[in-house]
Amino acid sequence: MDWLISLDKELLLALNGFHSPFFDYLMYAISGKEVWVLLYITIIAVIIKKYGWRCGGTIVAAMVLTIVLSDQITSGIIKPFFERFRPSRDPVLADMVHIVNNYRGGKFGFASSHAANTFALAIFSVLLFKNRNLSIFMLFWAAVVSYSRIYLGVHYPGDIVVGATIGAIVGFVVYRIYNKFVMCKFSHYGNVKSSLLSINMIIIIGSTIFITLLLLAKSMK
Repeated sequence: MDWLISLDKELLLALNGFHSPFFDYLMYAISGKEVWVLLYITIIAVIIKKYGWRCGGTIVAAMVLTIVLSDQITSGIIKPFFERFRPSRDPVLADMVHIVNNYRGGKFGFASSHAANTFALAIFSVLLFKNRNLSIFMLFWAAVVSYSRIYLGVHYPGDIVVGATIGAIVGFVVYRIYNKFVMCKFSHYGNVKSSLLSINMIIIIGSTIFITLLLLAKSMK
């Protein structure tokens, strides 16, 4: 176990040590919750459009439950149980970690709720929409948001791996239970082409947010 913890710290310092003003702005922004609100609204809107208000409402409720469960498991159970300091709060490592905008997060970081929540949403979306391009985008989004936490020095790579694994499992289990016992029969509003256009809106909005942040980061250099 000691060698694994040591490796985790070495990986953290290596990944966190690669920084610049451009990535400072970019990763700090990507890590924020508010910047993705439009993406979440778009996902909800697409679900309602694709499945209708009644069925879509139950899907959105299941999706929210997925995120709440993954968040509570990591933040409400695992973090207080293991009490592992974040790198930014570790008395031994804190001075060696690159910190952005003096952001250090809470006291404990194992496991990452950011990673858990984003991967829970990503996996649920992958299983729900069953669209290759959207699956790639959602998994990429979850991975980048998770990596940003390492860049900011508030999580070890191990925190991210465990958090992402928990989120993926929760997303999979909740979707399977929902699909087996609750999933209502639905009828599309519009044809298949219209449905694909709606799904592509999630990718378009998400990509637009990424591009906007890249341009802003470039201007802040």
